[in-house]
Amino acid sequence: MIAGLIFDFDGTLADTMPVHWRAWEQIIAKYGFAFNYARFQTWGGKPAREIMRLLIEEQHLALDPLVVAREKEALYLTSVSDVRPIAPVLEIVYQHRGLLPMAIATGGSRHVVERLLKQLGIRDCFQAVATNEDVSRYKPAPDIFLEAARRINVSPASCRAYEDTDMGLEAIRAAGMEAVDVRELLRARALGT
Repeated sequence: MIAGLIFDFDGTLADTMPVHWRAWEQIIAKYGFAFNYARFQTWGGKPAREIMRLLIEEQHLALDPLVVAREKEALYLTSVSDVRPIAPVLEIVYQHRGLLPMAIATGGSRHVVERLLKQLGIRDCFQAVATNEDVSRYKPAPDIFLEAARRINVSPASCRAYEDTDMGLEAIRAAGMEAVDVRELLRARALGT
């Protein structure tokens, strides 16, 4: 019996990934490190500071991950007015609003996610928001989903969680939750099924 719903934010509930990638492209051009779109997609759910830490480590870059991540986030914030909700997922939110407790479990930063939830007019749909600031281990670790479940007071086994990345789906399964791949919902919608 599903008693709570948990949603990833970037790429699941809000179409933020193109805006994030535009910011990354500017950072890549400025600092000259290797990071491509395919890898960006596989690392969906990791905070910018963690992505930079990994890139710095593997490419032996003389950069401060926090400084570069803050710069990337500042560039992202200049374009957040372009962000739109992902309609099929938003429909699920509206169908369950007031019926089940719902939470956000995101690798994003609290101030950005809260701002976008308000911009999209859906902040009041969610009883809790768990962000990268609330855990020390990021996806594919289950921590963010477990924290979101704790905040809505629903056992993980009674939660259904929505994600758009393989790493996020791995985190959901590791948390013992039912996993829904949003990419499948979008494909079904595109095919009209």
